Amino acid sequence: MDRLLERGARCVTVLDIAAAALARSRARLGEAHNQVRWIEADVTAEWQVEPVDVWHDRAVFHFLTEAGDRATYLERLRAAVKPGGTVIIATFAPDGPERCSGLDVRRYDAGALGAELGAGFSLVEALSEQHRTPHGGMQAFCYAVFRRGD
Repeated sequence: MDRLLERGARCVTVLDIAAAALARSRARLGEAHNQVRWIEADVTAEWQVEPVDVWHDRAVFHFLTEAGDRATYLERLRAAVKPGGTVIIATFAPDGPERCSGLDVRRYDAGALGAELGAGFSLVEALSEQHRTPHGGMQAFCYAVFRRGD
């Protein structure tokens, strides 16, 4: 969100389940935090946002191991992203870890993410990354960018 604000983006919303993470982000931004709409919620819970041009998920979707949670997430995503909008999802890649922070995860490549999104979303780009954790380990990630059809 820092870079979005620096580049002049308006109408930035951040959703996180962790109040402490939101507080750290607000503090880091200083006065600029007033330009962001902050939502403390589980992404699969009830929350609302005005339609958005970009949905960026940095490592949430892979924690949704239950089909019902993924269905709710995708329902929220479809309700939020405008036609022509962009969806960016970062998940553990097929060769990534099977668990993170003591929790089971699901691993995806771009094709599997596209299948989850379903009709109406087309793959624009996919990237692989070897992410170095704060403890020095490496984790394989898949970043996939999709465009919502009109």
